[in-house]
Amino acid sequence: LSIRFLLWLMRVLVICSAPSFCFAQEVRVGSKAFTESVILGEIITHLAQHQGLTVHHHRQLGGTRVLWEALLAGEIDIYPEYTGTITNEILSDLDLVTEKDIRGALDSRGLGMSGPIGFNNTYAIGILQEASDKLGINNISDLRKYPKFTFGFGNEFLERSDGWVGLRKHYSLPQTQVIGLDHDLAYQGLVSGSIDAMDVYTTDAAIRLYGIRVLEDDLQHFPAYNAVFIYRDQWRIKNNNLFDFLSSLEGFIDEASMVAMNAHVKVHRLDEATVAAQFVSDQLDVAVAVDKKSWVARLLFNTYEHLKLVGISLGAALLVALPLGVIAARFQKVGQLILAVVGLIQTIPSLALFVFMIPLVGIGGPPAILALFLYSLLPIVRNTHAGLSGISPDILESATAIGLPSRARLRLVELPMAGSMILAGIKTSAVINVGTATLGALIGAGGYGQPILSGIRLDDVSLILSGAVPAAVLALLVQGFFELMERFVVPKGLRL
Repeated sequence: LSIRFLLWLMRVLVICSAPSFCFAQEVRVGSKAFTESVILGEIITHLAQHQGLTVHHHRQLGGTRVLWEALLAGEIDIYPEYTGTITNEILSDLDLVTEKDIRGALDSRGLGMSGPIGFNNTYAIGILQEASDKLGINNISDLRKYPKFTFGFGNEFLERSDGWVGLRKHYSLPQTQVIGLDHDLAYQGLVSGSIDAMDVYTTDAAIRLYGIRVLEDDLQHFPAYNAVFIYRDQWRIKNNNLFDFLSSLEGFIDEASMVAMNAHVKVHRLDEATVAAQFVSDQLDVAVAVDKKSWVARLLFNTYEHLKLVGISLGAALLVALPLGVIAARFQKVGQLILAVVGLIQTIPSLALFVFMIPLVGIGGPPAILALFLYSLLPIVRNTHAGLSGISPDILESATAIGLPSRARLRLVELPMAGSMILAGIKTSAVINVGTATLGALIGAGGYGQPILSGIRLDDVSLILSGAVPAAVLALLVQGFFELMERFVVPKGLRL
């Protein structure tokens, strides 16, 4: 099977399993995996629905690069971004300074940018207010006096030129104990004392919630991060009425309003769609209805999406891995190459593999399914190879002696004898698949990973458990299912 055929197969399977993929969405909104971005995405969604358009909001799609690549690939039409991120991260090699520079660079890529929405959500460094008062730390320069401080930064901030790399150089900071972690988890680390300082967004509601002192950027390292919308020009032309409506938001949302909306979600536990609906109702006189699903409905929907990811990827892996395992057992040199390739795929970090698939098949279900398919190959290929290679040569000689041709010998003798080993590989692949599929939520694939990511972002244990517990239960059910299958597939005399 060629790579091109496998990609085509993945697309066909996804389209057949999810009818929503069969129809192009008129408006496809994206948002990053933090509360403010999701709220802004919901505001766009509500305004588009008010215009009578069909909208699909790809919520909390991981980091900046995921959204940017999705926009370039035409997988989304518009998403909220920040000018500082565009100049210092996305297009950092162009030395952009003014908004005019940014617009010119985006225009050359078929993209556009709205005017600033009205607030500047820049990066800052935060420590606990108690530590600030006790040690007299008021600005970033003061951190030079405490070289043994442990810093905990979001993974994206850790690698950005305007993040830790530039900050350390700009301020000549001596700290060496610097760890990368999820931005929302860093707050827990700061409160618990595991870290001494972290990066914050200046509109974070968690700053007041956890009693954090935002240190003054006394040497002016961080640029302005004015919130804007970036979009595809072709989409704007087709949806000019909506774009005019969105233009009314320019300069409309000030910092206090954005902090208040973030607090409604983070502190008061309202969902982003409700907060955004309240905003457009109060400030723009736009009445929208928010579809609130019950806990059971959300569980059933997440279960359906998770089973779709696991079922399609595992089914495709069986079609490919079983023949590869047979070939590997029959031809030693080719077998070594096959095992080496599927083993190499398994060493690629799962999140990286998910992101690598985006340029090939877009965002959502297809890249997650393709990545899970690739991860499912090794256990099945390896166990099929081991099971067939472990059959006694005497048995194979006996089968040949009674006149069985090669295919009949494989079907009647070899596969039944290797059945337990093959099923063990399929079971291992399926269980791993169930767990790994939760990461698909980072690229918009949904499933049980969706509530887990939201729970981490909102520091809501019950929300995390609403995804983690069903995933664990599903893994146990899958394991039990394959153990039951063994009783029917493998002859009784061959069971261990």
